Amino acid sequence: ELSPQEYFSSLQAGRASLAYFTRNVSPGAQPFLEQIENSAEALQDYGISVVKVNCPKEDVSRYCGKENALRKAYLFRGNMLIREFPTDALFDVNSIVANVLFALLFNEVKYVETLADLQSIENALKGRSNMVFAYVPATGTAEHRAVMEAAFVYGTVHQFVLTTEATLLKDTGNDKSDVSSARLFFCHCQRATDLGQPCRRTAMGQTLTMLNIHRHLKLMGAPLVTEVAEDPEKVSTVHLQLGLPLVFILSQKETYEADRRTAEFVAWQLLGKAGVALLSRDLVDLNVLLRSNVALKTPDEGVPIKYLVLEDTDEVITLVEDKNKVEQIQEDEEEDEEDEDEKENNNQDIQDDQVVEAVSRDKKRELPLEQILVLTEETFHSALLETAWTVVLFYASWEAVSLAVLRSYTEVADHLKGTQGVLLSRVNCWDWPGLCTKENVTQFPTIKIYEKGERSVMYNGMWGTEELTSFIMLSRVSCPLKLATIDEAEGYLRGEFPSELSSYHHTLLLGVFSTATSEAREAFEEAGNILSGHVTMGMYFEDDGLALSRKYAVSPPALLLARSRGRSVEGIALSKQSAQDMVQMIRCELLDIFPEITVQNLPRYLQLRKPFLILFSDGDIGQMESKEMLKLAKGRPQPAFVACWLNLKKTPVGHGILKAYFATMPSLPVLIWVNLHAGGQVFKFPSEQSITEMNILSWLEKLKAGLEIPSSTLSDEDWKPPLPAYDFLQMMETAVPELPLHTSHRRGDTPERHLPESPGGDTAVQEEPSQETNAEKVGSPGRDLRGTAPRLAAREKQGKRHSEL
Repeated sequence: ELSPQEYFSSLQAGRASLAYFTRNVSPGAQPFLEQIENSAEALQDYGISVVKVNCPKEDVSRYCGKENALRKAYLFRGNMLIREFPTDALFDVNSIVANVLFALLFNEVKYVETLADLQSIENALKGRSNMVFAYVPATGTAEHRAVMEAAFVYGTVHQFVLTTEATLLKDTGNDKSDVSSARLFFCHCQRATDLGQPCRRTAMGQTLTMLNIHRHLKLMGAPLVTEVAEDPEKVSTVHLQLGLPLVFILSQKETYEADRRTAEFVAWQLLGKAGVALLSRDLVDLNVLLRSNVALKTPDEGVPIKYLVLEDTDEVITLVEDKNKVEQIQEDEEEDEEDEDEKENNNQDIQDDQVVEAVSRDKKRELPLEQILVLTEETFHSALLETAWTVVLFYASWEAVSLAVLRSYTEVADHLKGTQGVLLSRVNCWDWPGLCTKENVTQFPTIKIYEKGERSVMYNGMWGTEELTSFIMLSRVSCPLKLATIDEAEGYLRGEFPSELSSYHHTLLLGVFSTATSEAREAFEEAGNILSGHVTMGMYFEDDGLALSRKYAVSPPALLLARSRGRSVEGIALSKQSAQDMVQMIRCELLDIFPEITVQNLPRYLQLRKPFLILFSDGDIGQMESKEMLKLAKGRPQPAFVACWLNLKKTPVGHGILKAYFATMPSLPVLIWVNLHAGGQVFKFPSEQSITEMNILSWLEKLKAGLEIPSSTLSDEDWKPPLPAYDFLQMMETAVPELPLHTSHRRGDTPERHLPESPGGDTAVQEEPSQETNAEKVGSPGRDLRGTAPRLAAREKQGKRHSEL
């Protein structure tokens, strides 16, 4: 802390200082002063002093006199002002160090905004020196500081270039890069001789920290290939010291030139992942060298060197990649699985989500997925064209409901085994998010049926096996199905036509139209499209349609409902012409008059928003009760309540419902009135009275008059989960991804071997100088290892190794 006079008299030529001028410290400036003080030690390492200048009240000089000058910090080199910083730009130690070094290193660090600017710098450096190109989403961040600190150390060796433009990152060929994450590339311009070719780039795979950048630049500065002439056990290189493996390509005099090219090719592929050394068999007397052509030394102490016989460079790269990636990932997965098992075993009884608990409990049971085709981005559209009806389950492999539905889906596949023209398939949206987005999949799981690769119908029913199977079978039939003759219409009402639905017992709907009722017919067709897969609808509109309507005492336009395979046919006049009104009417008509309530059908009856008159029974209800309740339900054309029953043996959740209604379990059967949508009051029919239509109507009149006392009143609070849901989007935003999200090829989906990618996603082969590419076209041995072991060249080529998911 100095006065203005003391500060300006202490300035030394060439020495940098960061000064903050203040009269009296306001509460708003206190956080800034704390950060400035915290940064003093870090800046001291770079020879930059930090000074708080206390201005006297009477001082009206440039830095003390103006109010806005007091809200800035000033960077001087000697007595020359380099940069003014608004205090809000220096919000923490990282931003202070990053911005101060950025200002001082304006020659060492070039800032670019366009691809042309970057290429201009690159061309000027070709054949002279290398370039370090960094992208940071914003200045003043920890990554920006790390780049500036590296530039302070290495700025005289390499040209540093910085950008915050996400479009520039993509223009450089990094389309898949996550623009929310900082990236750094080492550009090998010193080796580039062709001005028409871009400098080869090697991406840094780790996060941008000073230590990681230092490590990366050390690796880039190491020789591409080290030639050694001693026992591999005694060899030590910068790669081993930095924790990376060392690959030895074994050579001999006769094949030295080919082996050197091979070693350089491998070194470029593994740059930043492993070192490469060329070891001459002629100079080292080891028998093991005669029986192998590649050796691998790991940085781990006590691990012996692996001597191998490999056929081509792909196998060398796979050896290192597998060591660094695949095995490690598998080990991590196994450890995570063990940890999850332990946690789940401990927490099973307090699991808040029953679906998660059920999936977790049965997760070791393998599902028979052989009959369900796995689709990818490449195979999706061609698969849709191969079959008349393709059923696709879009799911996420990590999500519990998806896994539960996948279990039902395997049972559906078993039911439909051998069904002609139906293909069951699945798409894991976790692997193929782009495909699921294109298909408008907005939730997991989603099932769609595609007809000949074109029109698709989405399933929105229950996830049980029976419901799914019914939906798939019904979707195969046109809805509505156009019937050409009166015999076809009669056969349809009896459930005999079409033949593929003869084994399904459900209510059939037949629309009967005359040629004069085209508007109603069009609405009926539109309703059929909406209800496709959920109901069976037929349509008859020939000239003799009047004969059919006379038989069932209706006049066109009319709807015939055939229940119990045609034994009961009910006629309804179609007075409403709107398709939506028709859909609503059909859904209501399909509801049973006196239904048995189950988990599967309860939502359909709750949607009516009517009170429930429900008979709880321990097994099937008696004939007398059934007859009386049916009379009650049929007694009124528009009943004001839902008369229904629940079998506690088939639907045991009913026990829990009765416990919620009553303090003690009532004797069964018990008749209850409950209005879930208004008041939540529960009334119990008097147990001393017999269940007859007259007694029930009399009791309902008393309820209406307010003469009965409710047995209980249900809480009106929302039915929410006991714990908050996981916010997966928030988790994805805060987590730093270890691996990029693939939107095209994934390991194991296709048998082709893809070129290994560098940590940043750059395919190293694509950036290879043209002269080396041309050499490969004329059969350069840089692609295979046969030159290194001529005695083993005739060995049959090994199959490509790849893991299947």
